[in-house]
Amino acid sequence: MTEATSVTRRIDVPSDLNLLTLLGRNDEHLRSLESQYGVRVSARGHQITLRGGEAQVGHAERAIQALADMARVRAPLSAAEVRAALRVAEADPDADLKSLFADVIPVPSRKKLITPKTLNQKRYLDAIRTHDLVVAIGPAGTGKSYLAVAMAVAALMSREVARIVLTRPAVEAGERLGFLPGDLAEKVHPYLRPLYDALYDMLEAEKVVSLSDRGTIEVAPLAYMRGRTLNDAFIILDEAQNTTSEQMKMALTRLGFNSKMVVTGDITQVDLPASRPSGLIEIQTVLQGIDGIRFVYFDDRDVVRHDLVASIVRAYDRAQPSEPRRQASRVERPAEQAPGPAPG
Repeated sequence: MTEATSVTRRIDVPSDLNLLTLLGRNDEHLRSLESQYGVRVSARGHQITLRGGEAQVGHAERAIQALADMARVRAPLSAAEVRAALRVAEADPDADLKSLFADVIPVPSRKKLITPKTLNQKRYLDAIRTHDLVVAIGPAGTGKSYLAVAMAVAALMSREVARIVLTRPAVEAGERLGFLPGDLAEKVHPYLRPLYDALYDMLEAEKVVSLSDRGTIEVAPLAYMRGRTLNDAFIILDEAQNTTSEQMKMALTRLGFNSKMVVTGDITQVDLPASRPSGLIEIQTVLQGIDGIRFVYFDDRDVVRHDLVASIVRAYDRAQPSEPRRQASRVERPAEQAPGPAPG
């Protein structure tokens, strides 16, 4: 970069703002800013100096102002949160980061605050609040199941629903149920473990056991749902890409009065036999345009696990495109249900 193309801009940080919150420990947030925008950042007192290309400096300046707004709402800011915020700001310079990170799901977790980390996650939460049936489709690590469980726990704690029902199909991913030890309940338990993990992350273990014993929280294989009507419930159907057409219809028609249902899955990881089409792929066409149903789509930019996970997802997408059967089964996202402004 030559002197002619380089600019220097200084930003005065309000004196009432905690610099440690904004800059991070050992200025780690500023280092993230440098890496994201390719600029040099330094801080002295309550003044931050940016050096770099004019466009990059402009983006970095807007990001700092957004981080300052976030710091007033949430303190402290973790390094992961700042990196997520910077990715959002780069993808959409007009994004309201303050509103995004102020959306805290009210669960009794003492470990951390649960908030959306991407614009699609925010749209997902808004969709769950305003629709009785939400279908979330996207790769692993995008928070589909975790955020759904958080919303379910929040609804239970606020007495909006009387119980939580978590279910998923017990379909093998390269292993056979028969090789696992124990009776049927013990055999299906590993398939339900991710849902238990999310619950234990938000509630004390004793509380989960107590609520489970009373039937207030139910975690069960999808086959156990047949013939039931689930009233006053928050229902989550996880790993729905492994449901058949018949199973999906059965699951969706369990929805009762004063209930919500969230269906989650990744249509690139279908473990069904080639002869059995995925119910999750099918409903994108079958349920298109029905009022009260919302589809939310995630991609690798929404991955909120380790930074390498997003890179791994992209690498597999490049190296191993979906099988023709899966690819041909995808449908164009309906314009009114593609990612867009969150419903009011």
